Amino acid sequence: MMPDYNLRLLVPEIFLFLWALFIIAYDVGTRRRNTRLIGYLAMGGTAFTALLLYLFHGGITFNNMFQSDQLAVFFKIIFLGSAFMAIGSSFDIISEKIKNHRGEYFGLVLFSTVGMMFLASASELISLYVGLELTTIPLFVLAAFYKDDRISVEAGLKYMIIGAFSSAILLYGLSLLYGLTGTTDIIMLKINMSLVFLSAGKIGGGFILAVIMVVAGIGFKLALVPFHMWAPDVYQGAPTPITALLSVGSKAAGLVAFMRIFVNGLYGFADKVMAPLDWGIVVAVLAAAAMILGNITALRQKNIKRMLAYSSIAQIGYIMVGMVATSDLGVGSVGFYMFIYLFANMGAFAVATVFNDKTGSDSISSYGGLSKVSPALSAFMAIFMLSLAGIPPLGGFVAKYLVFAAGIQAGYTWLVILALLTSVVALYYYANVLKMMYFSSETPSIKIKPPLPASIVLIIGVAGILIFGLFPEPIMNFALEAAKVFAF
Repeated sequence: MMPDYNLRLLVPEIFLFLWALFIIAYDVGTRRRNTRLIGYLAMGGTAFTALLLYLFHGGITFNNMFQSDQLAVFFKIIFLGSAFMAIGSSFDIISEKIKNHRGEYFGLVLFSTVGMMFLASASELISLYVGLELTTIPLFVLAAFYKDDRISVEAGLKYMIIGAFSSAILLYGLSLLYGLTGTTDIIMLKINMSLVFLSAGKIGGGFILAVIMVVAGIGFKLALVPFHMWAPDVYQGAPTPITALLSVGSKAAGLVAFMRIFVNGLYGFADKVMAPLDWGIVVAVLAAAAMILGNITALRQKNIKRMLAYSSIAQIGYIMVGMVATSDLGVGSVGFYMFIYLFANMGAFAVATVFNDKTGSDSISSYGGLSKVSPALSAFMAIFMLSLAGIPPLGGFVAKYLVFAAGIQAGYTWLVILALLTSVVALYYYANVLKMMYFSSETPSIKIKPPLPASIVLIIGVAGILIFGLFPEPIMNFALEAAKVFAF
């Protein structure tokens, strides 16, 4: 039978890839004169790709290697949204801190986004791994983009070394899965694994080793404890918009990879009755560790980027509560959580970017009295912090409610109780930022006015949190439809 090459489904990815090349060439061809036009071109490219995604989706091609299903479309919207907001937050650092290679900066952001989009559509192990690497390799370069800044270069090197290490572990785990099942197709992997288990009654240590290695490999991408060590240093050293992209886009890419392999391919081994082959309890324990360590360590942070780094470690713990539920509600709640997290976290990092550009500081104490001179920026930051803390009626509250409901429905009540307790701890460090902005006796000497692209990002962030917090049904229904691709 002739292979099926339906390139129509790849139109959004192909366009974005070519657009990234065009932006790099345009920047070189115009001798890097225009600092803003190239940023607007990059933003326009992501917006146009979203339109192409709407026009060209739905189907399977390349012999089932690439599928443009509802789950892929849902996460591609998150990837494009995070790229759009990261680019919008970058205008000031581009004009002030990156004198050369601006085209390469935006081009690498788009290349990484293309990798995320391929990853979301991957339905077999090799294309999934290639998509994950295409996502990560541009981010190694972007993390070290301040070439004259020792902390940025260190962040890039650290991210590259740990990323290469985790990639090797993941690849070895995937190789073991291939060895056990004789296939890289995730659906066939599920069938073959079930047949081996039902016929032999056991699979053995090879499967446990494969699960541990794949969890570790993807756990590095998600910054899931104990694979989180790189996150605080890399988040602190990388340019702030790239940190934001790492915390949302890269994390969402890791989540969709986890869903494809575990929730789809290894669905039969999610339940505790399969112990010791049960991957669900392993991930639940790691989620608990992420919530405890992330929140407690965030309490001690005085740098806002490091605080948000540990916050993101805790947030992935909450997200994995929905993941281990392995149900329509569980996967749907994870999707909804990431969608709201896109607005809240990208918005918080956008404020941190604008603040750093004007003051040169990432210290939380330097936010003291900000509301007196920049009330709008303070109000934006307050909404982002409160949404991350899960305060009603903001979107973060609905997202947490849904993942906790999925956890209880699946019998992980102990995990949900722990999540509730750690959420109370998290409230302290999020509220500390508000306390500094609104109740400090200090009066900053600089009034901060965000540039237009950053203002657009902030307005989108706040609007998303408020609208989808008050009216979550459309996105929740979309996420639940996406979860149906797994046919629980």
